[in-house]
Amino acid sequence: MLDKINSFLGRHPEKINANVEIYTWRTCPFCIRAKFLLWWKGVNFTEYKIDGNEAARDKMSQRSNGKRSLPQIFINNEHIGGCDALYSLNDTDELDTLLSVTL
Repeated sequence: MLDKINSFLGRHPEKINANVEIYTWRTCPFCIRAKFLLWWKGVNFTEYKIDGNEAARDKMSQRSNGKRSLPQIFINNEHIGGCDALYSLNDTDELDTLLSVTL
């Protein structure tokens, strides 16, 4: 049934080969928006919920060249930025390329 839903929505999760990681806070609207886009595209991603965890936020900051805002998103261990960057990549179809989607 999920395959039929994905096909109806134009999603192709079987064609996504990327390792996607996202650092989030539960109530962050930008985090929710970024996760929605990833979900909509059928991406399986690893979410690091770092609410109040300064050690985890420091690790995220090291990985993202000092960025401390949320979310911070990584595709195949490459830092792509936050929610706005994710949507910009999607608007120019570069996100599909990063996710290794071939439609």
